[in-house]
Amino acid sequence: MNVGEVIVKYLEDIGVDTVFGGSGQSISSLLFALDGSEKIKTIIPRNEQAASFMACGYAMFSDKPGVCFSSAGPGAVNMLSGLCVAYSDSLPILSFPAFTPKEFRGMGDLGDSGGMNRTPDGQAIFSAATKKSFILENPEYTCDILEEAIHLMFEGRPGPVNINVDYSIFDAEVKNYRPIKLVKNPVLALQKKVDQFAEAIAEIIRNDKKILVLLGYGCVRSKAEKTVQAFLEEYQLPFCTTMDGKGLLPEDHALCLGVSGVSGDPGVKEYLKSADAVIAIGNSFTKWATWRFRKDIFDQKLLFHINIDENEINKVYKADYGMVSDAGPAVSAIHDKLKTLVPEKSKKVFGKERHRDKPLVQEGEKIHPGMLAKEISRLLPEKSIILGDAGNHMLWLHAFMSLNEGQNYQNPGSFGPMAANVNAAVGVKYANPDRPVVVACGDGDYQMSGFELMTAVEHNVPVVWIIFNNGDYNIIKMFNLLVKGKEVFNHFKNPDFSLYAKSCGAQGYLVKEIGEFEKAFKEALASGKPALIDVVVDPDVYPPFEPYQKPAGD
Repeated sequence: MNVGEVIVKYLEDIGVDTVFGGSGQSISSLLFALDGSEKIKTIIPRNEQAASFMACGYAMFSDKPGVCFSSAGPGAVNMLSGLCVAYSDSLPILSFPAFTPKEFRGMGDLGDSGGMNRTPDGQAIFSAATKKSFILENPEYTCDILEEAIHLMFEGRPGPVNINVDYSIFDAEVKNYRPIKLVKNPVLALQKKVDQFAEAIAEIIRNDKKILVLLGYGCVRSKAEKTVQAFLEEYQLPFCTTMDGKGLLPEDHALCLGVSGVSGDPGVKEYLKSADAVIAIGNSFTKWATWRFRKDIFDQKLLFHINIDENEINKVYKADYGMVSDAGPAVSAIHDKLKTLVPEKSKKVFGKERHRDKPLVQEGEKIHPGMLAKEISRLLPEKSIILGDAGNHMLWLHAFMSLNEGQNYQNPGSFGPMAANVNAAVGVKYANPDRPVVVACGDGDYQMSGFELMTAVEHNVPVVWIIFNNGDYNIIKMFNLLVKGKEVFNHFKNPDFSLYAKSCGAQGYLVKEIGEFEKAFKEALASGKPALIDVVVDPDVYPPFEPYQKPAGD
C-alpha cells in the first residue's frame, strides 16, 4: 500500500465511514485512494471551511472522529475555523492538508506554507489550533505518525490533530505497514477524590442544604444521561443545564429548573442565589453562562467542579472540590459511594419560573421569534438533533425551546463562528442517519455559507434548515442599542431563500404567518430531501438577556 492508501485503511479501521474535504492537485493522490475505498464515502463541499465544520458535525453526537482534508496552502487555511471549534468543544478531528515537499519550500511552489522566504508557516498555524500538528514527509513514518495522532486525538480531553502530508510521498510505498492498535483509556477520578466529593455532598444532604446541579456538554459527550439521572433522582437534586447541555435530560423532568446563563430561566437564577452548593459537571463556565464572568456568583457557596480537563478546574472560579474525570464515570463513582453514606431522599417539589411557560404576544406584523422557537419545539420529532448557530435565534431557542428525552441541541461552542452549524448539519446527518437533523439559524449565518445546500442536494442529505429571517445582525444591534444608544452597520438585504432552495433542487418554503409553519415543517421533514424554510421574524424584539443580581440584603 502507498501512503494515501494506508491513511484510508487506518480511517476504515477506526470506524470512519464519511470524510469531508476539498479537491486540488496537491491532494489528488489521497482522493484516488479514497475513491478506492468500499467503506468510506467522500464528500467534497464547495469550501474547505465547510468540510471542517462537517467533520465537527460528524463527531458531535457519535463515537467516531471527524475527518477533513484539503489541498496545500489556502485550502488548508480554510479548514482552520472548524479545527478551532473542535479544539474548544473537545471534538476528535483529524485533518490532512497537503504540504509542499521539502525540496520546494520557499521557492514559490503553489500553496507553499513551509514558513520559508515569506511563505506562511503552516506548521505553526495548525499547531495553534490543534492538540498537535505533525509533518509526514517520510513513508517509513506513516504508521507511527498516524497511530500517535489517532491516539492523541482521543487521549484525555478529545480534540483535533493535524497531519501535514508532503504531497510528493502520497504514492510512495509504505514497506513497514502495520495495522493500528487503537486503545482508548478513559479519564477516571482518583478514589480519594471520589471519597472527598461523596463525603462533602453527603454532609450537605444530611443537613438538608440546597444543592443545584449544573450539567454541561461534557455530560453529553460522555453519554452520561442515565447515570446522571439516577444520581439526581435518588437524592432529589434539582438541576439546570448550560446552553450546550440542553436536552441531556428531558426538560419536563420534575427536577429540571431550566437552563442557566444570561438568557436562561429566571427560576434557575433565583435558585442559584439561594443555593448552598453547586455541583458543576462537564462544563467550563463560559462568558454568557456566567453573566460575563461575574466574580461573586459562587460567593458563600461550596463549588464542586468535575471536568475531563485539569486546566478547566479553577480556570474561572476556585473550586472547593475539583475532580479531573470523564463525567459519566465520575458521577457513577460518587453515586456508589453516596449510597453507603446517606439514604435515598423522598420526592420533592420545586417551584419553576421558565421563559417557555410564559405566554408570548405578537405585536407587529412579523412573527415573534420566541413563538417560532416554541413551534419548533412542539413539532420536533423524537430523537431529533437540532443545531443552533451564532446569533439571537440561539438565545430564543435556549429560552423557549423544550427538549424531550432523546433529543439533542448544540451551538457552535465557545469559539462560536457564524455558519458553523449551518454546515455541520451535513456531518451530523452522516453520523446519525436514523435521526432527524434540523438547523435553526439566522439569516446572517445562512448567507455566510448557505451555498453548501448544493452539497446536501448533490448527495441527497435530508437536513431541514429553518432561517430566522430578520434582515439584521439582531443580537449585535441589541448590544449597540444597550451600550451606545444607537446601532450601526447591522442591516442587510436577503434573497427569497425559498426560491433559492428550489433553484438548487431542494424543498423551499416561505413562512410569513406563524400558523403556516407547521405545514411547511411537517412537509419538509416528510420529504426525505434537503429543505429550507424561510421564516420572516420581527427584527425589533429581543431575546431574554438578563443580568445576574445578588439576593436582596447581600
